[in-house]
Amino acid sequence: MATTADIRTGLIIKLDNSLYSVVEFGQNKTARAAAKVWAKLKGVDNSRSIEHTWNSGDTIYPVRVEKKTFQFLYKDDSGYNFMDNETFEQIALPETMIDAPQFLKDGQEVSVSINTETDQHMSVELPDKIVMKVTYSEPGLKGDTATRTLKQATVETGATVNVPLFVNEGELIRVNTKTGDYIERVKE
Repeated sequence: MATTADIRTGLIIKLDNSLYSVVEFGQNKTARAAAKVWAKLKGVDNSRSIEHTWNSGDTIYPVRVEKKTFQFLYKDDSGYNFMDNETFEQIALPETMIDAPQFLKDGQEVSVSINTETDQHMSVELPDKIVMKVTYSEPGLKGDTATRTLKQATVETGATVNVPLFVNEGELIRVNTKTGDYIERVKE
């Protein structure tokens, strides 16, 4: 059985019959009272974000999660369709389970978290950084580089990303999928 000493970022635990992922955690120690362990939790099977506090040494119930590589195929009325790269089994998942659906490209590999106790698909994670092609961008003004001015650009999936003025239509850029921020221009 696991205790509060086993808490770490990314651990998925069962709490009040729901699954939560640990986003952040820490300890509060005082001179007279016993230590407390706190955690910020993000709902895996619901959209809630909560904070929870345990006494140090309390029992927690971690859920064993397996990550498998899937490939994004297409989007239709049933949801986003993915294929397991090993078994070629296809699954359809709702948009709420995907961390950044606006950056999904056809054929892109993603990581799907599966609850091994119930074989239920829990979430879909894109790679942290992906390369996208800019399909539309207003031309930047020459010489306007004294400040870090940004403009909006549309990428191949239809999402908009704020980019520096020197990024033009047709260029490849690297995007952080967690924040949606521009990272750098990529040479072909």
